[in-house]
Amino acid sequence: MNKTILITGGAGFIGSHVIREFVVKYPEYHIINLDALTYAGNLENLKDIEQLHNYTFVKADITDQEVIMAIFQQYQPDAVIHLAAESHVDRSIVDPTAFVMTNVVGTVNLLNAARAIWKDNLEGKRFHHVSTDEVFGALGETGFFTEETKYDPHSPYSASKASSDHLVRAYHDTYGLPIVLTNCSNNYGPNHFPEKLIPLCIHNILNNKPLPVYGDGKYTRDWLFVIDHAKAIDLVFHEGKNGESYNVGGFNEWQNIDLIGELCKQMDEKLGREEGTAAQLITFVKDRPGHDLRYAIDATKINKELGWKPSVTFEEGLSLTINWFLANQEWLEHVTSGDYQNYYDKQYKGA
Repeated sequence: MNKTILITGGAGFIGSHVIREFVVKYPEYHIINLDALTYAGNLENLKDIEQLHNYTFVKADITDQEVIMAIFQQYQPDAVIHLAAESHVDRSIVDPTAFVMTNVVGTVNLLNAARAIWKDNLEGKRFHHVSTDEVFGALGETGFFTEETKYDPHSPYSASKASSDHLVRAYHDTYGLPIVLTNCSNNYGPNHFPEKLIPLCIHNILNNKPLPVYGDGKYTRDWLFVIDHAKAIDLVFHEGKNGESYNVGGFNEWQNIDLIGELCKQMDEKLGREEGTAAQLITFVKDRPGHDLRYAIDATKINKELGWKPSVTFEEGLSLTINWFLANQEWLEHVTSGDYQNYYDKQYKGA
């Protein structure tokens, strides 16, 4: 193995796609998947690659400073791709402290460990921090987030991610730690945990349950297919400039109500139901506090400097996503029932 890469949060939605991208594409790399296996971490996401020679899973919590330092000393990673995070806005409103611990303290623990083991030789090292467009706050009806947009977080989740971004940059400016950052828009695709909008709606349509829509449904997001995001992370990790940040978006804005309408249409077609059947499940619910009206990413920089662009339109990506969920209903049942949380015990305990 000519390089060891530690990827945090690799059992999560985005992280599992990044793990797969690196394990399959770079057999000469040793990929360490570090994940605490909280509710959103699902090792069933990686069943297809878990036996490959260049993949190792380590169960650990990034908030435990001593454990993280011991893992860095054991594996001596040449690079870190940091995706581990608490990421659901609604949960952050209920329990902000958990978000501060994981997203802020956990990030500092990783930065300190990297700095400690790389202090004598920074050549070829890299700390890639994966963040969100929510750190920029909200947009009106026009304009886009760029890499120069002033931070203006509005929820405990986005505030904790903004804090982690600032700390990563501070370690670069203060200690010379080689870093890159990426800030992405809303992801969707296979393996998405069904507390988020698209998989929640797919699951509810399958079970004829209400499709909850906040407020008037006019909230607008830029949607990014998760496999395209994984490829962007690969590109920035290998070719991004030291100390720089890159926005990754889908060039793809949808109001929630229009997105759900498209999803309902495709679900009716794929399930052989009469058009309009799924749409009857749409139910408007009370808005959440501090709800940002619109996010939209300007991904010009990564496009012009590194040549990245989305590979699918939203309609195409949504169709691929629905097809995956329909073909993997056992996965969906395991997630919604909680059975997926037993996979680690079955596969790894005592191994």
